[in-house]
Order: sequence, then structure tokens, then C-alpha cells
Amino acid sequence: MAQPILEVRGIRKRFFATQALDGVTISLAPGSVHAVVGENGAGKSTLMNVIGGVYEPDEGDIILEGTKVSFRSPSDALGRGIGFVHQEIALCQHISVAENIFMPALNRPGFVDFQDIYKETKRLLADFEGHAHIDPRQKVRELGVSQQQVIEIVKALSVNCKVIIFDEPTAALTESETEVLFRIIGTLKAKGIGILYISHRLAEIYRIADTVTILRDGNLIETNAVSALDQVALVNRMVGRDLTDIYPAKAAPGTIGDAILTVKGLACKGVFKDVSFTLKQGEILGFAGLVGSGRTETARTICGLMRRTGGTVSLGGKELHIRDYRDAIREGIVYLTENRALEGLFLDLSISKNISVMDLGKVAKLSLIQAKAENGLAQRYVGEMLIKIASVGQKVNSLSGGNQQKVLISKLLSVAPKVIIMDEPTRGIDIGAKAQIYHLLRRLASEGIGVIMISSELPEVIGVCDRVAVMYEGSVCGVLEGGGVNERSIVQMACLSSEEQENHGRGVA
Repeated sequence: MAQPILEVRGIRKRFFATQALDGVTISLAPGSVHAVVGENGAGKSTLMNVIGGVYEPDEGDIILEGTKVSFRSPSDALGRGIGFVHQEIALCQHISVAENIFMPALNRPGFVDFQDIYKETKRLLADFEGHAHIDPRQKVRELGVSQQQVIEIVKALSVNCKVIIFDEPTAALTESETEVLFRIIGTLKAKGIGILYISHRLAEIYRIADTVTILRDGNLIETNAVSALDQVALVNRMVGRDLTDIYPAKAAPGTIGDAILTVKGLACKGVFKDVSFTLKQGEILGFAGLVGSGRTETARTICGLMRRTGGTVSLGGKELHIRDYRDAIREGIVYLTENRALEGLFLDLSISKNISVMDLGKVAKLSLIQAKAENGLAQRYVGEMLIKIASVGQKVNSLSGGNQQKVLISKLLSVAPKVIIMDEPTRGIDIGAKAQIYHLLRRLASEGIGVIMISSELPEVIGVCDRVAVMYEGSVCGVLEGGGVNERSIVQMACLSSEEQENHGRGVA
């Protein structure tokens, strides 16, 4: 058997009162994909951050190619051949694509040949089909989330690494981009590079991983060949219990009421046009469609985050005149962004400040924020959302991705909305936390709050939503309900124009 390219032995790491890792040991073989799975807060990202030089372990050893090593920074780990594609996009938004990819070279003394790095950036992007057109000189902030994730991956691939860590790399990728990534991972394996891979999408684990390590509450539960565990066994070991009823029951017949939100002819010039739909009391309305179909842009325009150039938005029969997001909040419409790190949370502030920030009047007296009231509000939602924390004074950036998402949802609920629009609400969240959010959405709908869910994951759209509006190239091409909410119908609508769908139904090639 070949010597492991990487070993971590007895790693322990504590944050305040939380034991994030408690004696974890894993071994990575060269030319293999080793998946690390577990619920949010299990210690996966903490372990990867220890290996990647973000954190120093309290105890334990890191062995790279048979030699004990220690890293004081990510650049230190990178210099020894460990690359890291982070779950949260960690690019410098104000500089170019090429400068982000070749930042280590730019930090070294000496002359930088920018024409050379622009050329090399073009070459690397050519491996990602559909992204060769990206201008290496373009500022990262001008790119979409999916494109930025591709840049993160290309940045890691630009260095000749021995080990590459992928932490939820496909969370913001399209299906075709994911396929390209998997082909690249296959090439890396053939070169003898070791891959550590974190994903909550179990289908990916069974598709590309050779070995899987299960963590729970900072402890190593099991390491085994992926082929030795079926999905049910894997999930049960992750959560420590039999997980049933992931999806709640849908709205019972006769419980769905009149329209809460009515959108007619909504348009945003150059982005989408003539979007019309209704959201009814007691239902969860899903929005499906390919990336770029206009789902997110429609939601942001309703909330005043993008400029409306046509159409009307009415709430409870009253036409709204929303100029910005503050107007939307005052009217009772809130939006959960798909990018919690950049747009949703103040990562350097406490949990309590993040939850209270949308309505400081609730926790202030004579214009002064009352710490007791602010902490009390936070404690309420920490309890309701089952957020794993040491205290409400803890900074949000110290939480796992799933717990950060729960803080973001709490922030929206704190203003008692009438309509909540959730854009990819379970992105980067483990299956246990997903089930909690699905049941929360159903509870909110049953309490009379209008719920819209945008998702790229068809199983959750089908499992959670009562009706599904499908978008194609900037328009709603149809609304499915009842037995029509199925994968075949959604994919057909999302991929074919109205004319093509009509021809398909008539059997016209």
C-alpha cells in the first residue's frame, strides 16, 4: 500500500466553550478522493482550516509525505503544496480575475509580466467550458456567484499542489460546471494528487469519492470505503439517529387561500420581462429554472434591490411602490440572499447584532441600543432555530455555514414579515439542517406568511413546494401544481421555449 500523502493524527481544536475537534485522525492516499461528511457544526470545515493553515491545532500532528509539518498561515500551507477552495468565496472583489488567481506570484518581489498572467489565466479558464470568455482583466465584483466560484477553483488549480481541499465547491455551480469540475478532479487523481472533499450533496460523494470519513460533534465516527455504506446508513451515522420525514406534508386540500402577493408584467430592462404570478395564503411557491433564467433577479426586483422598469407588485390587494429594500421591509417583504457571506450577514459582528439589525427600534430606547433587549431577541431565535452557539455575543464568522444560515433566517423573521422570499435557502447545509428549514417554511406558510423558495435542487423543489413557477430566459413559462410538480415537467419547461414545448407535446422534432 502506498504511503499516505497526508495524515492528521489526534487533532484537537477548541473555540471558547466549544470543542470543535476532539482527537480526529484521517489519512489521505495519493490519487484518491477522501470525502469528509457530517452535519453543520460537526467539525468538517474546522478540520480543513487546520490542514489549510487557517487555524493552528491545540493538539495533534499533520504529516505531509511522511514529514511532520506545521502551518502558521494559509500561504504557509500553500507553499508546502496544500491548496484550498473555500465554501465561502474568498476572492478580492476590487482586483482583476488574473490578479486573484496569481496573487501568490504578485506578492513575491520582482517584476510581474501581466501579459503573461493574462495569457495563463485564459488558458486555465479554457478548461472550464463556458467560461473561456471571461476577461482576465475584469474585476471580480462584476462576476456572478457561479463565475466567482469557478475563479476560486481555478486559483487552487494554478498552483502545483500535492493536496487540494474542496469545501462545498459545487454549491454555486451549474450542472454543466459541476460536470467539468468532476472531470478535472479525475485528471488530478490520475496525477497522484490527493483530494479532500466536503459536500452535503450525497450524490456527489457516491459519484467521485473513494473513501468517506464521518464526523459528528467534533468526533470521528467512522472511516470507510464509500462502496461499503449506502445513503441511508451514511445519513444515519452523520446525524446519530434515524432521519425520517425530511419533507413535511404539503398543504392539505382546501387550506390554500386567496392571493397574498400578486405580480403582473414585472420587468427589469435587459434582464427579464413580463413576469406574472400569484402567491397564495397557506402555500409554498417554488421558483425553478436554469441559472440565468431570471429567478434571482425577479426576487431582487420585487424587493427593490434591482430597478423595476415595468409591471406592478401588490400585497393584499394594495399596489406597492417599492423604491429600495427599506421600502420592501416596511411593507412586509423580506429577501434571503443566495450569498450570505457577502450580502446577508455582518460576519465580524455578534449573533445578537446580526439578528436585531433590520429593526433596531425593537431593541432601542431613546436611540440607544439596549443590550438586554438585543440579547433577549437573539436568544429567542437561537432557541427556535436550534442554532449551535457558545453565546449570542459570539461573532458570526466563528459559526459553521449552516448555523450562519440559521442566523440569517432569524434576522429576517425578527421583523415579522408578511412575505419571505428565500433564494437557495439550503445551500451548503447538511441534511439534518435542511429538514429543519423545510419544516420551518411549512410552519410559516401555515401561519399565513407568504413563502417563495428559489432553488436549483429539484428534489427539494418537488418535496417542499405546493406550486412551482418555472422560468425560461427571463419569463415565467408555466406554473405546475399537484401531480405536475415532477422532475420531467420542470426540466422540460426550464430547457425549452414555449414554442418548443408546444412542438414537443405534438411530437414535432
